[in-house]
Amino acid sequence: MPTTPPSTARLAVSTVIFALRADRAGGPPALWTPLVRRTREPQLGHWALPGGWLPPNEELETAAARTLRATTGLAPSYLEQLYTFGGVDRSPGERVVSVVYWALLPSDEAARATIGPNVRWVPADTLPALAFDHAEIIAYALWRLRTKVEYSEIAHALLGRTFTLAELREVYEAVLRRPLDPANFRRTMLASGGLQETGEHRAGTPHRPPKLYRYDPAGPAPGIREPFRDAERTAS
Repeated sequence: MPTTPPSTARLAVSTVIFALRADRAGGPPALWTPLVRRTREPQLGHWALPGGWLPPNEELETAAARTLRATTGLAPSYLEQLYTFGGVDRSPGERVVSVVYWALLPSDEAARATIGPNVRWVPADTLPALAFDHAEIIAYALWRLRTKVEYSEIAHALLGRTFTLAELREVYEAVLRRPLDPANFRRTMLASGGLQETGEHRAGTPHRPPKLYRYDPAGPAPGIREPFRDAERTAS
């Protein structure tokens, strides 16, 4: 017998965070995301996205930032609304509509996250069983990121203010989940007009210190969609 849907819905906010972290097995860096353990029913003890209820007097982004800071200690500078998830059966017992934000963090900022029995970082592509529809939400966020990184400068949010071309390539490889030819990548990025040399070099490397770059806010977005794939086809 079908159940009667509730007549009202509660509004919540959640946040998906992505950061580049070293692979535990010694492989290349990968995208990781923090999860929090639910401390109340429904689905007590399950891992879930950071989030909470939306108070009537608080703006959506303010609530997202507040709940994220309360659960993980993080306060990312890049926080963007991702999507609204409002399926009738996504939460047992009541209708819950979640406005989901996403955030990208440089590795050093992610390292300052609260770590404890109720906060856990996991690889974004190999998730444990999650509460509600949170696995679907993370999958959607990954799809958006992988689409957007090909035509925008969004990759810079996973880096520090300055970076080497090798560090930038690591971000693209982690997001797109495929290796990129270093020479073609370098040529495409430098030809894009979206990067600036800082005149400085990365110290502490075993070989010739690599140049440091930053994004040029006045330049075009250094995406890699068509030019880079054309270069890969030519190289092959």
